[in-house]
Amino acid sequence: MAVSEAVPAVRTEGLTKRFGAVLALDGLDLTVERGEVFGFLGPNGAGKSTTIRLLLHLIRPTAGRAWLMGVPAGDVERAHRHVGYVPGDVALWPQLTGSEALRLLGNLSGGVDEGYRDELCRRFELDPARRIGTLSKGNRQKVALIAAFMHRPDVLLLDEPTDGLDPLKEAEFQQVVREAAERGQTVFLSSHLLAEVQDLCSRVAILRAGRLVEVSTLAGLRQRGITIFDVYFDGPLPSFAAVPGVVSEQPSDGGLRLSVSGSPAALLTALGRYPVRSVRSREPDLEEVFLGYYGVPDRR
Repeated sequence: MAVSEAVPAVRTEGLTKRFGAVLALDGLDLTVERGEVFGFLGPNGAGKSTTIRLLLHLIRPTAGRAWLMGVPAGDVERAHRHVGYVPGDVALWPQLTGSEALRLLGNLSGGVDEGYRDELCRRFELDPARRIGTLSKGNRQKVALIAAFMHRPDVLLLDEPTDGLDPLKEAEFQQVVREAAERGQTVFLSSHLLAEVQDLCSRVAILRAGRLVEVSTLAGLRQRGITIFDVYFDGPLPSFAAVPGVVSEQPSDGGLRLSVSGSPAALLTALGRYPVRSVRSREPDLEEVFLGYYGVPDRR
């Protein structure tokens, strides 16, 4: 049955998951439109992988609902026809060759574009004749990526998809994602590599401790009242971490890089007490926005 163009690629309502006393995901309401490259951000333990596993019904929700291309996530057979998936921890059959693993996974997905599969093997420089057990982490990751993309699914759920790849293959991955989006496929990208998300995604969501704290375009995030100040001093570096509005403070090129939420008046007053040599202000990049929500960078 054809899927209506009006149906979102991914939708959740009140999606919640508890593991005993731990609330891993708390009432997630999210809509991802078809053809989007959507970034899903948060530090370890924020609920990113839990959300993807719930979408795939690998674990069951404590409360709430989810849909993939309009199909309830609990209707696994129908929902999975639309999905390509790269897990955060890739585990494949060590005794199989890459070709055998791709053939098996292709059969499970209901069909493969063999020409596209072979093209991806060439582009990622994967030798499919080698056994999985002899492959490096990066090459096992290539097998998982090719398996996810090779049947051209409507929705790609990618959990840290470039883990283990070298920079050249990361660039190739980004190109493959852009081509998928141009074909109308949806890419749901969970990543701790903020530069990657910034280069690829049209919108991002930010999770904190299982709760959704923001959904916005990148331009929208940068306009949410965070300003970056690069300050250089004649003398030792003071600290402004306790000044109202300062959400992060980091040494940078001999000075201080300060992220300020809202009015900078308190910071400017505090700076007046020190021998400041120069001050530059600008809009933040995505990593600096992220720091504004968390106060410290994600060091995974």
